[in-house]
Amino acid sequence: MNPCPVPLLFEDSRPGRRCLRVDGDDLDAARAGLPESELRREPVPLPESGELDLLRHFTRLSELNYAITTNFYPLGSCTMKYNPVVHEAIAADRRWTGVHPLQDGDETQGALAVMRGLERMLAELTGLPAVSLHPAAGAQGELTALMVLRAWLVENGDDARRTILVPDSAHGTNPASCTLAGFAVKTVRSDERGLTDLDHLRELLGPDTAGLMITNPNTLGLFEEDIRVICDLVHEAGGRVYMDGANFNAIVGVARPGDFGVDMMHLNLHKTFSTPHGGGGPGAGPICVTAELEPYLPVPRVVEREDGTLALSEDAPRSIGRLRAFHGNFGVLLRAYAYLVRLGARGVRRVAENAVLNANYLRVQVREKWRVPFDRTCMHEFVARPTREMREQGVHTVDVAKRLIERGYHPPTVYFPLVVPEAIMIEPTETESRETLDGFAAAMAEIADEALRGDEALHEAPRNTPVGRVDEARAVKRPILRWRPDAEG
Repeated sequence: MNPCPVPLLFEDSRPGRRCLRVDGDDLDAARAGLPESELRREPVPLPESGELDLLRHFTRLSELNYAITTNFYPLGSCTMKYNPVVHEAIAADRRWTGVHPLQDGDETQGALAVMRGLERMLAELTGLPAVSLHPAAGAQGELTALMVLRAWLVENGDDARRTILVPDSAHGTNPASCTLAGFAVKTVRSDERGLTDLDHLRELLGPDTAGLMITNPNTLGLFEEDIRVICDLVHEAGGRVYMDGANFNAIVGVARPGDFGVDMMHLNLHKTFSTPHGGGGPGAGPICVTAELEPYLPVPRVVEREDGTLALSEDAPRSIGRLRAFHGNFGVLLRAYAYLVRLGARGVRRVAENAVLNANYLRVQVREKWRVPFDRTCMHEFVARPTREMREQGVHTVDVAKRLIERGYHPPTVYFPLVVPEAIMIEPTETESRETLDGFAAAMAEIADEALRGDEALHEAPRNTPVGRVDEARAVKRPILRWRPDAEG
């Protein structure tokens, strides 16, 4: 009978069981080839704990996590949106989780059909006919699209075009993606209304312009009213327009980027299309492009064979190739497919309408005691900031964020976008109730009153959490990565 390769704490004499206690000669055999320095002299010091104590321990740990299932999560531009439990059940079904990327295509027609169907729905929503599900997340979608643009420029003899224009209200990953793709970046100013300054754009356009990366709606929660003119100007200069689709939930089913001149964009399936996205993953960032850019999309792609079946094909000689292995987080694609099929065209449009309604409802309440720099009809999010009187009391945005934690709310995105000093970017999403929005507005109003009184609670918060306010600069330079008895709270 063959022993297990590691010592066990039990013996199993049941018929057919192959794992027994390893001792004597068997133990010597298991140790063979291992360095003497790696062998233990004493048993592993495992803690003694009852089952109930252990369950309580892990339950308490789970209660320290903040999630969309516990309370309001108004992170601007990055909010966890609708994550229905039924989608989790679908994605966890073993008939999906058991599929292997190297499996023969004849055995994976269902998975390929989901991918093909999702591509077609995303093409319809964006107005861009060619879709690649390849990128792993939004930032990789940006990089992939820029590499597609670079390949198109090279083939058309325009490799000298190495400058990408990026408005100052765009997402922060845009300049980094440009640099990785081999482009230089020039920043386009915002005008007094928070929109792209057309005069400054015209000044920056030239023979070196490869394209423009624009976030629309932008990070101020404003739709670029001159987007058609912006696209025309870039096209006239010989460049192409990339739209960051992280805020697409504000216009999905209402406006199609391809219709107003966008040439390529990415979509965050893990934000806009129902996959929970906490802790950095999982993600998916498909890109949608015009027909002229389609030949350069990464491989493999889902294609239809002559007999009507589907397959993954790498037959694309002008493709930029692979950026990653296969299509990675298939469960994210599956959730997005289920989300779109369940909602349909009318339901998808209601997503955008409700997102805009909730944001404006909250904006009107918050502006009563906070400054809203661009106080007009917004899209899915808006930006507020402390008033001058609050700042004179020594109150800053970080104090507001910490005080909200005490009140049970996850803080909004703070200090971004950079065009608004002390920014508080608030996105209520399309799925929050009026009662939730009213509760958050009331908390913001009470914090405003505390700020005007110079209440010390603002500087001391949070006081009801396991870890209080940390020295953020020190935490970055000297993080405590494991618990130790002498660790400072």
